[in-house]
Amino acid sequence: MEISKLQSERNNYQPKLPKALQGAVRIVEGEKTCSVDNQEDIKALFPCTYGLPIVRFEPSDKELDTRINVGVILSGGQAPGGHNVITGLFDQIKKLNPENRLYGFILGPGGLVDHNYMELTKDIIDQYRNTGGFDMIGSGRTKLEKTDQFEKGLEIIKELDIKAIVIIGGDDSNTNACVLAEYYAQKGCGVQVIGCPKTIDGDLKNEQIETSFGFDTATKVYSELIGNIERDCNSARKYWHFIKVMGRSASHIALECALQCQPNVCLISEEIEKNDMTLNQVVEQLCEAIAYRASQGNNFGTVIVPEGLIEFIPAIGRLIQELNDLLAAHGNEYKDLDKDKQREYIISHLSAENAATFETLPDGVARQLSLDRDPHGNVQVSLIETEKLLSDMCENLLKEWKKEGKYVGKFAAQHHFFGYEGRCAAPSNYDADYCYALGASAAQLIANGKTGYMAIVKNTIASTDEWIAGGVPITMMMNMERRNGEMKPVIRKALVDLNGKPFKTFASCRDKWSKDTCYIYPGPIQYWGPSSVCDKPTMTLALEQEK
Repeated sequence: MEISKLQSERNNYQPKLPKALQGAVRIVEGEKTCSVDNQEDIKALFPCTYGLPIVRFEPSDKELDTRINVGVILSGGQAPGGHNVITGLFDQIKKLNPENRLYGFILGPGGLVDHNYMELTKDIIDQYRNTGGFDMIGSGRTKLEKTDQFEKGLEIIKELDIKAIVIIGGDDSNTNACVLAEYYAQKGCGVQVIGCPKTIDGDLKNEQIETSFGFDTATKVYSELIGNIERDCNSARKYWHFIKVMGRSASHIALECALQCQPNVCLISEEIEKNDMTLNQVVEQLCEAIAYRASQGNNFGTVIVPEGLIEFIPAIGRLIQELNDLLAAHGNEYKDLDKDKQREYIISHLSAENAATFETLPDGVARQLSLDRDPHGNVQVSLIETEKLLSDMCENLLKEWKKEGKYVGKFAAQHHFFGYEGRCAAPSNYDADYCYALGASAAQLIANGKTGYMAIVKNTIASTDEWIAGGVPITMMMNMERRNGEMKPVIRKALVDLNGKPFKTFASCRDKWSKDTCYIYPGPIQYWGPSSVCDKPTMTLALEQEK
């Protein structure tokens, strides 16, 4: 196939590995673990994969000769670096034994159930080294949670003599990996399941997982685009740009982009929830910044809005939770009604408080909140035009303030949503190295007989030689949460820590940014040049790991 000059050069980039994975490897086990919450419930659901120890890899003088065939699945939304997880896995299992084979299941977990697969040979693998996207084998959102799915998967696993399945995904996908690992362990099938932490949202992290892969590249892509808009904004000086960025459950992307670009305003969902702010209060806060800048002759600015903001406004969050339960229980009854009847149906079935909140919402937003859920029972927040809702409400309030003499400027808005633009970018050097090491770690976890583990790589702000590779039991990260009206075991999402250094650094600067034009223009991702430019991690990670 035709490839660009950039891709041709990137194919030749050799990702760097931690010292422990460069040659022969031995495994070191640490203390046994427990789940982050609901310990008894999680232990009862996962008796075979609960309480396992954290493990790390160290250099060894004895090379393993391990005969293993492995299956790999890309699950959920795309994230830069996924192909490098697969190439790292491929190279490592071939190092263990050249006869080992890697099979890719096509279009996600559904490929395992439907027996849709391809063998990933060196010729195929070499085309995708250091490339973005998931197009090598495709991805999908099929949830692995039913016995008949596990059994159908087991048929092809046995047919191909596969020893282990590696599932590359986010928190929900890795929860499914843990369920699959437990099922095969209880049956004594001899099939291992290993996960890898993927999501550009950055919310799959904890004490053991420093960052999920793809976050570095995606935020650098978004920051370039936001910087471009800031420069345009500062050139034309006539628009307020409302920029929504991905992050349905956490504001990590918004925060990282703010640290990189220094916009006039960045909303952090977790702070809005903590302060119990209403939608009107959020709008008033925005208008105060707009009015101040207008008083200085600056009728322009930039606002970063996290995708999931609407769910974090407490009154709307409570409404969404009840809507989720209502639609989980009565979705079929609801969807057969006319649109006008649907609104009446919802209002009549909600509690008085939530019905009152629903009635105050603009028709478009109310409609979007009651649309079909995603496969996990969640509101599809990417469909809610939060950036336009906020600018419309700002425009209306500023008109009132103008009549009262509280506002003297002009207000015109432009709207942007950066989502797909960052999901399949060519991975940064950081993500290329990190993902390759995750794939190699997954292979070593399999070779050492582990199941129900997630591959991890730590200490990643140091040089790659000093990175620490290993694995953590997936059950360690789990708790019980309500999904689709039922309590389910899930990996706990990591939200922005309002006491953490990244947020505190942002909070110490934002008042100045709101008043003055302090924009930074990061420019595009750099792949060659000084390490200080090309290999730097996100500001979030650097601040979190700063000693």
